[in-house]
Amino acid sequence: MSAAELAREGRRILVSFDPVWGVFGLVFAVLAAVAPPQAVASARSVVASLVHIAPYLLLAVLAAAYAAATSADHLIARAFKGRIVAMVGLAALVGAFSPFCSCGVIPLIAALLSMGVPLAPVMAFWLSSPVMDPTMFAITAGELGLQFAVAKALFAVMIGLIGGFGVLVLARTSFMVDPLRESVGSGGCCGASVRSSDDVVWRFWGDPARREKFAGEATKTLMFLVKWLSIAYLLESLFLTWVPSEQIAGTLGSDSIWVLFGAAVIGAPLYLNGYAAVPVASGLVEAGMFPGAAMAFLIGGGVTSIPAAIAVYALVKRRIFALYLGFSLIGAISSGLLYQLWLAL
Repeated sequence: MSAAELAREGRRILVSFDPVWGVFGLVFAVLAAVAPPQAVASARSVVASLVHIAPYLLLAVLAAAYAAATSADHLIARAFKGRIVAMVGLAALVGAFSPFCSCGVIPLIAALLSMGVPLAPVMAFWLSSPVMDPTMFAITAGELGLQFAVAKALFAVMIGLIGGFGVLVLARTSFMVDPLRESVGSGGCCGASVRSSDDVVWRFWGDPARREKFAGEATKTLMFLVKWLSIAYLLESLFLTWVPSEQIAGTLGSDSIWVLFGAAVIGAPLYLNGYAAVPVASGLVEAGMFPGAAMAFLIGGGVTSIPAAIAVYALVKRRIFALYLGFSLIGAISSGLLYQLWLAL
């Protein structure tokens, strides 16, 4: 092979190299060199998490591929046209009672965005869904009381409304232009983005071109989600190992009102997972922390846990990711303050 051919091959490899998989491999290489048991534990954790989320992942991949292959995606997007305000409210309400965790909702969100569903209702669902689900309601009621669980469910709807209507307010500003990364889709920020005028062909498998489109869309969506969820689960496994719940209790275990703000701000990096965090919050309340601070911690951390935040970063551009974090913080602090005020009254 000539020097020119070697140079071309080198450029091709460099261009095709995925930095996310590179970081994933580098972290494991470092772990294998300095902490082999942790490398094995993290590998098992990543695999177990991917297996757990596989049904959601498969459903989202097939839905997105089917919509693209049949040209039904523009019909789905068109259903939101002219109904955005109502759909934001409905998305926040449905999200608050859907059975999706902060990671399980990501494949569904990716599918909705790839179909051209507007960002406002998607953001409402995105923010409210991880905060509460039927199982979470039961666990929260058992640990912190029915009153706390009902309030958390209501605040889940509230934070969805904050995010959805916040996107609508900013819809006509330059801030919301092209909010999604190029590989995701074309969901508009307020109106629907109808991406195709093709006739819908529900039985697409008789058309070779549509079969090829189905396979291509399914492969692209699957690789995108597996890549980002893998690095997210890896980082989460390391965090759970190196930042134990006792340290969280030491950080947040105070009855100062300022802990409420701190719980919302550091809830994301110190968050365990939706179910494991509830007993920690219960213990903090028993130790004397304000219940409002526990509410802020559970809501802020639930929306922006490490896997969820990384997956969101992969789907939207940085300014929208910052907006997502801002909505989460506003919603968490507001929920904590309102709950503490309600208890005081």
